[in-house]
Amino acid sequence: MKTEANISITQKELPSGNCQVKFFIEDETKPMYGYLLTSEPKPVGEIIAEIQERMYRRKTLSSANPISLTNPVKEDHNFYLFSA
Repeated sequence: MKTEANISITQKELPSGNCQVKFFIEDETKPMYGYLLTSEPKPVGEIIAEIQERMYRRKTLSSANPISLTNPVKEDHNFYLFSA
């Protein structure tokens, strides 16, 4: 998990009651942005920790075989990450 990257976020409450978090990861080598859907508004520190944890989990799972029938990788439909 890379913690040196600068992560900035904006939160938006949705009509469903969920909270959509748009985040930007300002990294000189690989800038990224994405979205995180949470069930309720959370403090900024908790959101950044959750983003870092999900990125670490995604990196760990991507090193595994994604098309394995014995250990399939589940999609995380509440976390989206894109290259900027």
